[in-house]
Amino acid sequence: MFAESGQSRPVCKLIQRNCRWKVPKCRVIAVLGTRPEAIKLALVIAEFRRRSEEFETAVIHTGQHRSMLDHALKIFKIKPDFDLDVMRPNQTLSSLTGRVLDTVENACHRFEPNIVLVQGDTTTAFASALAAYYCKISVGHIEAGLRSGDIYNPFPEEANRRLASVMTEIHFAPTALSRDNLLAEGVPAEKIVVTGNTVVDTLRALSDLPHSWEGTPLAGIPRDDGRRLVLVTSHRRESLGTDQQNMCLALKDLVKKHPDIRVIYPVHMNPNVRSTVNGLLQDTERIHLTEPLGYIDFVSLLRSCFLVLTDSGGIQEEAPTFRKPVLVLRKVTERPEASQFGMARIIGMSREAIVAEADRLLTDTDAYQDMSEGENPYGDGHSSERIVEAVSRWHQKKTPLLEADKQFKLPPRPHPRRRSSDLAPVAARAVSAGKE
Repeated sequence: MFAESGQSRPVCKLIQRNCRWKVPKCRVIAVLGTRPEAIKLALVIAEFRRRSEEFETAVIHTGQHRSMLDHALKIFKIKPDFDLDVMRPNQTLSSLTGRVLDTVENACHRFEPNIVLVQGDTTTAFASALAAYYCKISVGHIEAGLRSGDIYNPFPEEANRRLASVMTEIHFAPTALSRDNLLAEGVPAEKIVVTGNTVVDTLRALSDLPHSWEGTPLAGIPRDDGRRLVLVTSHRRESLGTDQQNMCLALKDLVKKHPDIRVIYPVHMNPNVRSTVNGLLQDTERIHLTEPLGYIDFVSLLRSCFLVLTDSGGIQEEAPTFRKPVLVLRKVTERPEASQFGMARIIGMSREAIVAEADRLLTDTDAYQDMSEGENPYGDGHSSERIVEAVSRWHQKKTPLLEADKQFKLPPRPHPRRRSSDLAPVAARAVSAGKE
């Protein structure tokens, strides 16, 4: 897919033939600390290791989310080379940032990489980029350029990703919109590669695996009783308190109004989330509160559900792969492509809005169909290949980092369907015209 265009100069061939010269291996560190980072870096790491004649790759596990991350690493058979174990009970963001900064810097001194790859907008990503910068090591930022425009929403992710960009040498933007955000901030175009989002690579690799809910937190939830499944997740710091209470009350309204649905809500480990959700929803008929799901369990639920309500950025990227409409429980999103394509709708956290928007999709077939058509606007399954090829070319000092025709392009936006409800006025006008 990424064969080199053009021909090498004869003198280069002569040097290689007579001197057996070749570019030294590129030493790469990939840093992860949370489950989303592992999910989105898994196939990138696999591609680097597949091309082992070009790369020597080390994985740093900061342990920011220990239990959920370890399960994801097991799925993808990733064995960290450095396990930093930075988490402490009741830690602050400042103390976490300091420990990640210190321990990742030490790992960089030991491995001496050419480039450090960070993913997304976690504290692990920001502090690791800063550690690499202090060591004067180049940074590659995967999922670069996402912007909400409000440094406190989401908090601290919006600031994390902006600050990481300042220290980044190669910006792997998932979409053209992300690229445009970076260009508007003054990032040189030659340092940006539009790759698509790596989560789509992972979903495609996992989606065809056979899966049973037995032995998982989903065990015992009926799947074949004719009821539609509504998947709910909510855990963001800015949603805690009144907003989360409003969401819980809206879910109770929905199951009361629609006896043909079941709500499945994997509850985040954050004790502030659990106390609110369990206090309001526990023992509510047809609302199933579960422990956090393993990623394969989650993918199975996402494929099986009818509708998604979430404040998660990652799920906004994942759901379109399975053509599941998403109601985004936030005031603003840094991933607007799905809403621009009509596959998601940003509705906030008011009780009335949640009930109204969910009710519309549960009762209006046309509205539902409009939000469940089209290809995923976030990726095409080849993002990992693009990232690794760009790093290879960077290491060899080739330009451009990736030719424009090999970068990710958004699929065509689906045309709005002619709704049956739209046809009645047309028919009435035709009848009236015939009488004139």
